[in-house]
Amino acid sequence: MSTELTRRSVLAFGGLAVVAPTVAAASSTGQGKPRPPAIEANLVKDFVAAGHGDLDKVKSMLAAQPSLLNATWDWGGGDFESAIGGAGYMGRADIATYLIDQGARYDVFVAAMLGELEVVQQLVARHPNLVKSAGPHGISLVRHAEAGGQRAKAVLEFLETKA
Repeated sequence: MSTELTRRSVLAFGGLAVVAPTVAAASSTGQGKPRPPAIEANLVKDFVAAGHGDLDKVKSMLAAQPSLLNATWDWGGGDFESAIGGAGYMGRADIATYLIDQGARYDVFVAAMLGELEVVQQLVARHPNLVKSAGPHGISLVRHAEAGGQRAKAVLEFLETKA
């Protein structure tokens, strides 16, 4: 008889067992695969910082540690930021595009900076309050479009009609 505790076995006994959340979270990804160890905090912080303006460093760090791709740094107070998030408000389309090509998570803020009008229009049509949403560091969707410069001019004009 196995002594392994699973969600199913806990539920079968009415939830009487108590399992430390860190043990349960560390054991599996939810897909039966073991979860790798956490990435060193300073490495995450350096990668997020590189996402603000250093494409070569982003490339080299990602080549050495692919799990950094969607890593986020907690600046405190619920202000989480990824490398692509930093690229978004800094107007670094080169970094954002590279990260997207590598499979990075992509959001409306990055779409606005990249000038992807149809994407922004569709999301705002479906969720109108996105125009009031704040990205990393509380930076607005409009500010992300401004960071995109000429390439995002149509997005900026669209967002200004929604404000």
